[in-house]
Amino acid sequence: MPKELSWENAEDIGILLSEAYPDLDPLTVRFTDLHKHVIALPDFKDDPKKSNEGKLEAIQMAWHTEFLDRTQG
Repeated sequence: MPKELSWENAEDIGILLSEAYPDLDPLTVRFTDLHKHVIALPDFKDDPKKSNEGKLEAIQMAWHTEFLDRTQG
């Protein structure tokens, strides 16, 4: 994983969120809360204002993939 994460690192962020919140179904997380979770990650270094719906959705889907792998795999 990159040492410094940005909004473009949806897959890496999804993995980290899956590890940080193993019992949380990402599809139940509002984008406002998702944004807070992402910018709270220690390696996240991008401008919080650069997020948008598409980037948050990509992160949510990457997180959801990890969630399904863990819960259904």
